[in-house]
Amino acid sequence: MISTLLVANRGEIACRIFRTCADLGIRTVAIHSDADEGALHTRVADTAVRLPGAAPAETYLRGDLIVKAALAAGADAVHPGYGFLSENADFARAVQDAGLVWIGPPPQAIEAMASKTRAKELMGLAPLDAHDVSPADLPVLVKAAAGGGGRGMRVVRDLAALPGALEDARAEAASAFGDGEVFVEPYLENGRHVEVQVLADTHGTVWTLGTRDCSLQRRHQKVIEEAPAPGLAPALTEQLYALAERATRAVSYEGAGTVEFLVADGRAHFLEMNTRLQV
Repeated sequence: MISTLLVANRGEIACRIFRTCADLGIRTVAIHSDADEGALHTRVADTAVRLPGAAPAETYLRGDLIVKAALAAGADAVHPGYGFLSENADFARAVQDAGLVWIGPPPQAIEAMASKTRAKELMGLAPLDAHDVSPADLPVLVKAAAGGGGRGMRVVRDLAALPGALEDARAEAASAFGDGEVFVEPYLENGRHVEVQVLADTHGTVWTLGTRDCSLQRRHQKVIEEAPAPGLAPALTEQLYALAERATRAVSYEGAGTVEFLVADGRAHFLEMNTRLQV
């Protein structure tokens, strides 16, 4: 039984988790940078621990300091929230190695889904070989294997532009994510971005908890999400659920997660899995 929980995050998500903990009778520990000393999440928690510094790289991204803070505050569990270290397998392992409970998916599941190419392999999907792309394959999308948010992505409609797109995408991905690996896949015109919320326990049970349409985006960043996703045929919804459950089971997932798809021509095309609580 968890008695004291540290949330390795700030702002709205930390406050939500603290509110749930209060309902469950669990003590809470906040962390904060110098700039966030008086922030709401520090005031609603039972205890607040200072991480000296102002920049996230000095504070909220310092897994070693956060683990020390949890131990010093007497916490027995850590919840990462979203963003920051929520999809960092090394941080998850450090939490567990310190004898603390990690409220999130197993580190190996985070690692398995961290690379979009590895995730597609687990789903039995293979990206296009960049050297074998032909005019018949166009348009294609060059995409970073790590990270997201539209960085390291290039739509290619002219075969002559592919080498430059690969080079540009690699450079941007390396700068943004520290990983320059990119891959090529078919670009689906007018596809809808649909997600499936999943939840899995430690006994092998997987729940698919509905769909969201996230097609309204600006620069590959979601603007509005609508749930449930409107206008999906029942058979397509069942296909989405089946693929989402398959992805979840492929990595022995535990906890909350999101499986993302493009839907086009009545079919669901697997994109990736977010191994964390969804924003």
